[in-house]
Amino acid sequence: MAANKTIKIHNRSDKPDNIILQEHEVASDCSKVEEQLPRFMKGYFAYLRGNVLPMTRLSYLRDVKFFCQYLIDQTGLTGATTIKDIELDDFRRIKASDVNRFIDYCRQYEVEKDNEIIVYENTNKTLARKKSSLSVLFKQLYRDELLEKNITDGFDPIRVQKASEREIKALQDDEVMIMLDAVSTGTHLTPKEHQYWEKTKKRDKAILILFLTYGLRLFELQQLNVSSFNFNRGEFKIYRKRAKEAVMPLNESVTDVVKDYIENERMPEEKVREGHEDALFLSLQGRRLTERQIRDLVKKYTSIGLATSRKAGFSPHKLRATAATSLIGRGNSIYDVQALLDHEQVTTTQLYAGHKMGIKRDLVKDMEWELERKGKK
Repeated sequence: MAANKTIKIHNRSDKPDNIILQEHEVASDCSKVEEQLPRFMKGYFAYLRGNVLPMTRLSYLRDVKFFCQYLIDQTGLTGATTIKDIELDDFRRIKASDVNRFIDYCRQYEVEKDNEIIVYENTNKTLARKKSSLSVLFKQLYRDELLEKNITDGFDPIRVQKASEREIKALQDDEVMIMLDAVSTGTHLTPKEHQYWEKTKKRDKAILILFLTYGLRLFELQQLNVSSFNFNRGEFKIYRKRAKEAVMPLNESVTDVVKDYIENERMPEEKVREGHEDALFLSLQGRRLTERQIRDLVKKYTSIGLATSRKAGFSPHKLRATAATSLIGRGNSIYDVQALLDHEQVTTTQLYAGHKMGIKRDLVKDMEWELERKGKK
């Protein structure tokens, strides 16, 4: 019955209601997973609440739930038929080698659903997170004196690419201009895309400009409200990781596109769905745009800039990288860029400083070889 109840926010803080609601939803999802896990993990639940970000906490809990289901379905380590019934003695029998086999199982596994078999494949980055979820669990059970041994030292290492080893993907300036021309004029869109563009072009342009100017994270942009903006003071407010509040200055181009969208295209408030009245970016149905909708929108326009398929377009995080490389490429201090993008470590920002747009292309261009071409006299 509780699932049918309407959630109302009684907010006495400075945070907008949508931020409070989002935090509540994540905490509620965590509680639902915890209710399905064995009671002896309560110390682990408390540790996660106080030490990791809410979304990380949710991911860890889901990893542990998946591990428990694996124990039931794939091993003889427990006689339980439900996750909740797994006993502490079952966990006392688990060895490091059992966890290593689980991580190896997670590389690729099958799930049968209705009339189809779904094959799941995980990257080393995902496997490393699953290993971390279980490492924290087993260490906490050991600290709580529920396990006699700390088996985590026997967990196999997982090779994950360092940030410095990854190729930084970002749009070049000419690709950015092609993308912005597409959102401004509707060029390179399919007939169906053009129909939607006629109704959302100002919204889409404002979204792209905000991403490119500030390097916002997807959730930071998705949670923006009309009330987030104070045009008289030339600033707007965002909420970052751990719900940290940050005030961002507005420049002329951002002010122009956001005001143009609000005043000339955004749905009138009386037509907006209940609970979404303050949301800045709305769907045609009058609801706050979801993260998925924004991601699809960005992939569409970046694919035009890249001259590739819609599927191969860039994610919003690549626009964050574009903002970083563009700012540093224009001579801005990496420490100033670090502050703008909210990087915890300046070493993250330095990766963008080491990335020179088009450097490989320029090097190869200077190494042309005169070859005799067919038909050339």
